[in-house]
Amino acid sequence: MNDDLKDNNTKSALAGNTPDKSNQTEKTRQLDQARSDATDEALTTNQGVKIADNQNSLKAGVRGSTLLEDFILREKITHFDHERIPERIVHARGVGAHGYFQAYEGNERFTKAGFLTDPSIQTPIFVRFSTVQGPRGSADTVRDIRGFAIKFYTQEGNFDLVGNNAPVFFVQDGIKFPDFVHAVKPEPHREIPTGATAHDTFWDFVSLVPESAHAVMWAMSDRAIPRNLRSIQGFGVHTFRFVDAHEKARFVKFHWTPKQGLSALVWDEAQKLAGKDPDFHRRDLYEAIEQGLYPEWELGVQIVEEEDEMSFDFDLLDPTKIIPEELVPITPIGKFVLNRNVDNFFAETEQIAFCPGHIVPGLDFTNDPLLQARLFSYTDTQLSRLGGPNFHQIPINKPVCPFHNNQRDGIHQHQIHKGQASYQPNSIDNNWPIEIPAAAQNGGFESYQERIDGHKIRQRSESFSDHFSQARLYYQSLAAHEQKHVVDAYTFELSKVQRPHIREREVQEVLANIDTDLAKQVGQNLGIEVPDLKENFKQASIEKSEKLSMQAFIPEDIQGRKIAVLIHDKVNAETLRTIINWSIQENAIVHLLTPMLAPVKGSRDEVITSDGMQKAEPSIIYDAVVIADGDNLDAVLADGVTKHYLLEAYKHLKPIVFLGNKAELLDQLDLVPDEGTLLQDDFRHVAEKLKQLLRHHRVWAREAVAEAIPA
Repeated sequence: MNDDLKDNNTKSALAGNTPDKSNQTEKTRQLDQARSDATDEALTTNQGVKIADNQNSLKAGVRGSTLLEDFILREKITHFDHERIPERIVHARGVGAHGYFQAYEGNERFTKAGFLTDPSIQTPIFVRFSTVQGPRGSADTVRDIRGFAIKFYTQEGNFDLVGNNAPVFFVQDGIKFPDFVHAVKPEPHREIPTGATAHDTFWDFVSLVPESAHAVMWAMSDRAIPRNLRSIQGFGVHTFRFVDAHEKARFVKFHWTPKQGLSALVWDEAQKLAGKDPDFHRRDLYEAIEQGLYPEWELGVQIVEEEDEMSFDFDLLDPTKIIPEELVPITPIGKFVLNRNVDNFFAETEQIAFCPGHIVPGLDFTNDPLLQARLFSYTDTQLSRLGGPNFHQIPINKPVCPFHNNQRDGIHQHQIHKGQASYQPNSIDNNWPIEIPAAAQNGGFESYQERIDGHKIRQRSESFSDHFSQARLYYQSLAAHEQKHVVDAYTFELSKVQRPHIREREVQEVLANIDTDLAKQVGQNLGIEVPDLKENFKQASIEKSEKLSMQAFIPEDIQGRKIAVLIHDKVNAETLRTIINWSIQENAIVHLLTPMLAPVKGSRDEVITSDGMQKAEPSIIYDAVVIADGDNLDAVLADGVTKHYLLEAYKHLKPIVFLGNKAELLDQLDLVPDEGTLLQDDFRHVAEKLKQLLRHHRVWAREAVAEAIPA
């Protein structure tokens, strides 16, 4: 039932009328109508060849690499890559910035990659953050996984680490990627909803594909509604290889952790921001860099020796699995800093072309079947999106090291090549450019010599078959308030699903296999009975993993935190000076917000310039609120905008400082005092407490009380 129909039926019921049953019957018939054009037809390629297996790509052995001869995979991926131009099919909504990467000492014990083994080098980088589902014009704060892609312009060539802010993905094999994206995108018959997963096709797919359960759990958690892009983790998702100078290989998982800590929006806040400032994330990143508050992340890796590949209760090649840090700790290998905004969004952020196949000596791939498909797919996508094979010559994509080969011509060719010989070997140009043996100094790239021995087969490895234990591990590792938000997210999303059988299947066949308590809470909210399957649960090797909770990543400082100071005529100007001096010392951002943009006068008739008016700079864009003291309580009590400002900040669990007689506002607004409502005459007496509250970002103990406040 759509929202309009719900509203009409609700109004009819309130008026004592009976809803039009014939209308409901017609609606139900439309929802249940099967797809007519393909009923009783076999699944085929575009050439009419019947497909026997649409679930697995063709591999060399059950855990082997994906084969280029898989024409079904290539046709499916190629068609998918070219479905939309010129906007990216996924990750269209993005924002980027320049910076640098600097390695730590000692990485040569893992890899021979020059940019990872020479701490004296600052390698230029470009980072692009993005949402997955929505188009370029969608909002920043929708519930979605965030892309987190880094291009390293190394002296040995470009290396692209194309990851997400979740360490797992929704499918295990790249042949299913087009299916997943078709399901998550706006439904094709009406092109809605934009930038959201709360619709039938997404939940139909994931409820039928249990391998998605772990990634869906991350998408339903607070990780999917980050407060800003400066405060998200990044993950390489796949298992890669490091190769050292002795050609010894090790498995590696990439992690990048923000110095700024992790923080998230609350759901009501995320929805309001999507309407009031759909550019909230890109604006925040741009302003932080412009103000010199450069975001910083530490790059770390989990290293697994080849002989330990099969020592876990999951498969390292399965992109729906993590390695809990209790089993393999993260080894820090460097840091990167974003310190320069783009000069032109289109030329840089929009035209940058990432590809997981862009690697340098010292790095290599594994047989992860999702990664194998991505190695093909990304280049194919860039050919369509950027118009031809010379996208590497666009300035934002161009390597900083020299590049020479015999590739010529093509659309958008910018180089003027000289000489007669555009082939190799040749004698006309003394055989230049020539291969450089891998063993030579600054040698050429050579793929790791992994032994492959197996039948060509379309089959999923049995070691990929456990879909629920790590989803359970993630949920059970969350703090109590994070678990509540997961319940709320599943409830909200599934309430938007119009077909009851899809809702029931997700709750009874997926959530019930993850966690009985989770399933029963969601089921109760949706009126769905839940079977007790606890005795069938396969447990992960550990019960909880501390670093899966965002509570494990509290920053050391409050750099970049934003504080709204609400002021009216007769405000105490000395208090404002104290707050501003404190914020400068702490590298926090303070805005003085007035009823209108016009200046106000202080208690001694000082003219105080406004940084913005309260109605235009709402509480949802700030991390804390201070209501300054002064002889103006009556003016504040008469100001509905200010009162709403404080109520909204309280509802969103933010610290609020009431200075002087403004403490009376607690009673006037019927707010319950708590550790996040600071009452004091002198700001200096609460400054340290406010700092600690800002480090922890939210007053989670207030949540149950705050839910009673109207949205």
